[in-house]
Amino acid sequence: MKVPSRTPSRSKFYRQSAAAFRWLHLYLSLLGFAALIFFAFTGITLNHPTWFGASEQVVRDAEGTLDPRIFANEIDKLTIAETVREKHSLRGRVAEFEIDQWECMIVFKGPGYAADVFADRESGRYTITETSTGAMAVLNDLHKGRDSGAGWSWVIDISAVLLLLMSVTGFGLLFYLKKRLRNGLLTAFIGTAALIVVWAICVP
Repeated sequence: MKVPSRTPSRSKFYRQSAAAFRWLHLYLSLLGFAALIFFAFTGITLNHPTWFGASEQVVRDAEGTLDPRIFANEIDKLTIAETVREKHSLRGRVAEFEIDQWECMIVFKGPGYAADVFADRESGRYTITETSTGAMAVLNDLHKGRDSGAGWSWVIDISAVLLLLMSVTGFGLLFYLKKRLRNGLLTAFIGTAALIVVWAICVP
């Protein structure tokens, strides 16, 4: 009895899996295109913080007075923070809010931005030191996820997963290119080995 050949089914699986890898790699690349460009470019500027004016800062000082009664009894932190924010157009989120017997300190932080507020509880007088940087420093902070909030943290995580999947599907496509498989694997090995050697030799 003749055993049916499995070659057609294997050939069909081969074609379908190759098409799936190509489809995934193409659309993952398109979906992650902006993220790849952004994180690649800011990776360079992070490594060279003096480029494009990323290290430049603008410092602004301000002062004002709050009703001292706002610091008495049960202190409403949200009301104090938002009152000062509105009066002086401060940005960022409240990263710190500390109170002692004499003073209240509020720190606003955002990408490329910080504002420190010190208020005297008895008199209600306060001072503000606001530090802001240029657009490039903001982009660098977004790359690091510094003071950028939970939403942007998700963007970083999702972008990382997309880049991983792009790499995996791109590497998987290599196994469907029989004529280039050997040279492709050799190239991947050389790149990996070079990374490890540079890390071992150059990193203190």
